[in-house]
Amino acid sequence: MTDTLPAPLVELRGAGKSYGTVRALHGVDLAVLPGRVTCVLGDNGAGKSTLIKIVSGLHQHTAGEFLVDGEPVRLSTPREALDRGIAAVYQDLATIPLMPVWRNFFLGSELTRGRWPLRRLDIARMKRTADEELRAMGIVLDDLEQPVGTLSGGQRQCVAIARAVHFGARVLILDEPTAALGVKQSGVVLKYIAAARERGLGVIFITHNPHHAYLVGDHFTVLRLGTLDLSAARGDITLEALTNHMAGGAELVALKRELADVGGVDTATLPTAAAPREGST
Repeated sequence: MTDTLPAPLVELRGAGKSYGTVRALHGVDLAVLPGRVTCVLGDNGAGKSTLIKIVSGLHQHTAGEFLVDGEPVRLSTPREALDRGIAAVYQDLATIPLMPVWRNFFLGSELTRGRWPLRRLDIARMKRTADEELRAMGIVLDDLEQPVGTLSGGQRQCVAIARAVHFGARVLILDEPTAALGVKQSGVVLKYIAAARERGLGVIFITHNPHHAYLVGDHFTVLRLGTLDLSAARGDITLEALTNHMAGGAELVALKRELADVGGVDTATLPTAAAPREGST
């Protein structure tokens, strides 16, 4: 007896995006399920940024379908996406380095008390709420008054993730969260991606690092030149095969043959393409 998968929170069906005569994305399928991490991988120019912009409401698709909770939508702004529970955490994190952690947590959505003209910030409640939400994600900070810029890169990413969860995110889009981090701090971020999954969120993890993706991913989508190159569940693909897809396995094989024909190149040192497990294509 097989488990029945939950309905997708967000789904792209044959989605495409063109800018005039330039086709940035074409025929892409993507399903984001609750409690699952969907990893979107690809080199520069693969179409990852365009995909993010469509799902987060920055741009509208020009082909195919975009569904939220099974309903076709055309989101016009990130605010519309947020209202539907879709939040994006970008590499710049939209934080102000010199402001305290708690203030960054509520940036743009500050809690107040009292009535006008005596209304003022409810600092005590914001600090308490920020601390509770961070701890719920397993993030314990000794001092919420410290400027967010003094935190490590991994900690800042985790604060941004906890903030998105607190403000109602059901689908969390993470744009290359480990790109500028070392091994240890990348591990911190990956741990909190797993924590978001455990809380039932659907996570879209954008990355160019197949090793990071394979540590937390439940499904893998590889884009190449704006098209879908691979869509595979974790059980249907190995890390080696995923890495070779990212590296351009077919192109590497062709290059190896060309170099062998030219001569003078030791093609035995070049990587070979590994096929995904049966049923992954």
